[in-house]
Amino acid sequence: MPPSTSLNSVQFLQQLCNLVGADQVVSNTAAMSDWMTEPRGLFTGEALAVVRPADTAEVIAIVKASATAGVSIVPQGGNTGLCGGATPIPKNRSIVLSLSRLNQIRSVNPATNSLTAEAGCIVANIQQAAADAERLFPLSFAADGTAQVGGAIGTNAGGTNVLRYGNTRELVRGLEVVLPNGDLLDDLRGLRKDNTGYNLTHLFIGAEGTLGVVTAANLKLFAAPSQRHTAWLAINRIADGIDLLIDLQQLSGGAVSGCELISATSLEFALRHQLGCRAPLETDTSWYLLLELTGTGHNQALASLLENRLASGLENGTVVDAVIAQNLQQGETFWHIREGISEAQKHEGGSIKHDIALPIHRLAEFVDTTVPLLHQQMPGIRPCIFGHLGDGNLHFNLTQPAGMDKAEFLGRWSTFNRIVHDQVEKFGGSISAEHGIGQLKRGELARYKSPVALNLMRQIKQAIDPQNLMNPGKVLPDE
Repeated sequence: MPPSTSLNSVQFLQQLCNLVGADQVVSNTAAMSDWMTEPRGLFTGEALAVVRPADTAEVIAIVKASATAGVSIVPQGGNTGLCGGATPIPKNRSIVLSLSRLNQIRSVNPATNSLTAEAGCIVANIQQAAADAERLFPLSFAADGTAQVGGAIGTNAGGTNVLRYGNTRELVRGLEVVLPNGDLLDDLRGLRKDNTGYNLTHLFIGAEGTLGVVTAANLKLFAAPSQRHTAWLAINRIADGIDLLIDLQQLSGGAVSGCELISATSLEFALRHQLGCRAPLETDTSWYLLLELTGTGHNQALASLLENRLASGLENGTVVDAVIAQNLQQGETFWHIREGISEAQKHEGGSIKHDIALPIHRLAEFVDTTVPLLHQQMPGIRPCIFGHLGDGNLHFNLTQPAGMDKAEFLGRWSTFNRIVHDQVEKFGGSISAEHGIGQLKRGELARYKSPVALNLMRQIKQAIDPQNLMNPGKVLPDE
């Protein structure tokens, strides 16, 4: 236990031990270290303890005890977030509430295409439970093998299947939430039609634990696809990729489940640093597309459609080169490249990351306008641009010039934020597409969110959490 812990804190920690068992309350500073730092190391926090409840009843008891003691709560799932949303603020008197033991899938209902899972369930395990029932849970992103669904709900996570299936908000039919006073909001019925007033469930999706603790969710499932057609394309212009996507969406009746844009720099990093990555094409160009169409049934209409559209692109020059995966394994090798880009970047030095969204029809113009501004600011900077072209979400990451000091480069974070985010605002986009706000972007939110929207958000926070005990210092900017 930290030497600075006061008598009141000692009593509070003992109360927590009584509620969940002493072995589920971690208060040693060294033992808590894994819960105190976010993955990129940008934020490190302090807490009285990490508390690991076993079920919703224990969460309720912890929240009530914390409210009485005036101790704030930082809900934490797999701690894979990238904006410091699950990292406690050092100056606050807080506990980290780890939901990892709430890891039961309570039910799978193929008749209603739904699944009820507790907040600590690993996303990949939910995918597998759906697959075991011959269904698809489509939420998929690089960290889904360690991320927990409660965290995905808290940040309204996106991923590679948003184009067809929507982000997390569109995959949640109901939630079980412990409110800041310990009351339980139980809305797990999963009704597709329930028009009885405000949709309270949506308040908590994307709120990053600032309004309550999500303990379970009723999730939407889909028919499992029986066919999957994956292609890797070389293109010269982003605009050509967008036109191709629009055509395929129209021709296939919305069967495009993934459309990933990958810059030449992103591909170069993945090939250089990620094991098992091989270039699908010998053609060198500025941009690449990873396309995937999925469907049910066993006809070959989708395969023919994809082949014919790519052939016409090759004929008119909007597609430079293309290869269609001949089997599922080859398709996975294409996806392995895409999924390895973020990790590969780490080996190239400092990276200033931007998770942004643009209207698709303005995305190409945004990139073409913004990249020259970056080079003008810092010659040799290496924009590593990749992301979900189909929904306008780009990971607009900036890698330091080769040989530059990493700390010196990262010291320019605010300068490059201003360039990129001002351009995002100019083109009608968002400074946060799927990673949330957390601590990292609170100041940016104050700059770009409308005063009316910010005021309304503060009123909601005040009404639900008047003591400001739920994940304070996150999302909402200081007054």
